[in-house]
Amino acid sequence: MANINLETLTLLYEGKAKQVYQTDNKDEYIVHYKDDATAFNGEKHDTILGKGVLNNKISSFFFELLKKEGVPTHFVRREDDRNQTVLTLDIIPLEVIVRNIAAGSMAKRFGIEEGTLLKHPILEFCYKNDELGDPFANESQITALGWATQEQLDVIST
Repeated sequence: MANINLETLTLLYEGKAKQVYQTDNKDEYIVHYKDDATAFNGEKHDTILGKGVLNNKISSFFFELLKKEGVPTHFVRREDDRNQTVLTLDIIPLEVIVRNIAAGSMAKRFGIEEGTLLKHPILEFCYKNDELGDPFANESQITALGWATQEQLDVIST
């Protein structure tokens, strides 16, 4: 694996957990995983040494697994401990949350004890928008606002 020199690349996006850089190839980007850790939609912030390395390894592992199963993704390869090459894509601006146990915001929202086992998994969607606080969105809202098609939601839900 080659080490990527980010100083020679153009930063296109910086989020809470990663940065995206343009490469010389207009269809490829470098995703750089940071050690930043946030909670409560960025209200709490800290640094966890090695978090970016682990996130890159875990992300790469799952993308390789999806590739092996014939599922197309934007992932090309892991370049080094913190960086991976990805292809250009159209982003579906949703956070998909699958819950098997009541915890965190769900437990608080419904007044349920943390750790309560759910009768079946719950699928939740949030519109990925930090300025709006990543609000919850149902399938009707998602399709009406054009964030995803019903076909895309069906694939996500299976």
